[in-house]
Amino acid sequence: MGVIVLGACAAWSLISAAAHDGRPEGVLLAVLAVAAGYASGRISGSLLPVAAPCAGALAGLGLALALPYLGAGPQVTTPLGHAGARAALFTLAAGAACCAAWATSAPAPRFALRLLAAGIAVTAALTGSGTGCALGGTVLLCSLAAGRMRPRGLGISGLALAAALVTGAVWSVAGDVLTAGLTTSLEGRLTPRRIQLWHDALRLARREPGLGVGPGRFGELSSTSSQALWPDGKPHSAPLQQAAEQGLVGVLLLAAAFCWVLYALWRSPRSTPVALTAGAALSGLAAIAAVGDALSFTTVSAGAGLLAGLATARPLTPHGPECDGDAPVRGTPLR
Repeated sequence: MGVIVLGACAAWSLISAAAHDGRPEGVLLAVLAVAAGYASGRISGSLLPVAAPCAGALAGLGLALALPYLGAGPQVTTPLGHAGARAALFTLAAGAACCAAWATSAPAPRFALRLLAAGIAVTAALTGSGTGCALGGTVLLCSLAAGRMRPRGLGISGLALAAALVTGAVWSVAGDVLTAGLTTSLEGRLTPRRIQLWHDALRLARREPGLGVGPGRFGELSSTSSQALWPDGKPHSAPLQQAAEQGLVGVLLLAAAFCWVLYALWRSPRSTPVALTAGAALSGLAAIAAVGDALSFTTVSAGAGLLAGLATARPLTPHGPECDGDAPVRGTPLR
């Protein structure tokens, strides 16, 4: 199923690009990064169910600190651009640390790994990433609560609903559906420029609802983006960018990719706390991507795939301490 979804995402970007002379390289690179990260997570999670997510957490923390701008070019002021990518790395790192904590049965390492997750959230706050701190702390709390939740389907459904609500709110702001007072209050946090970019993206999506205007062409057709001092050519919202550049089909494929990840976590042979912890971190990433361009950074896309792979890997010892046996389907390989 994952191969079909990711393959469809890559194929549709090529079709949309061919129709409007677009540039699908960015989409193809993101799909490749997710696939490579997922495959690496499945392999390393099977061989080293505790050490692999712990190493992933430290790597994510190190990338967020050592590469504060995560790419070439001028720094985009907060809360646009690189700040969202850093927050995403902090969130994924906290999720990986919590997954490693649930993967071990020894009390001391479990406490140390949860302390690492808390330290990641504190580090995010000290480095000016308020979003990374908030979401990292939320992932830690969700991970602790996941230990008391037996039916994982209920938790997965709640995470999907939270991501849908954030996306719906972004779409409402872009379409001027909210009241004037609420829109004004949101402008103070989202910045007027970001909202104008969203307006442009929705306008382009309405102009070309089928194929979109073509991957990589938003910057050329957006008046707000072209007037910026350092234009980056992005609307700073993954669903709106898909709608503008790849049409309705692109939005549906992006939603299908997220639903596939949640479905894989629901079917995961790993314990329910591991699956729900990874789901919470990836849902936090979805929220960041809905209001920013975090998925435009290869490190974030690869990290998301890696965490999903770690949380769905089949351990070599299926009856180990971190497998609670409450996955919906046992004894069958994850498709």
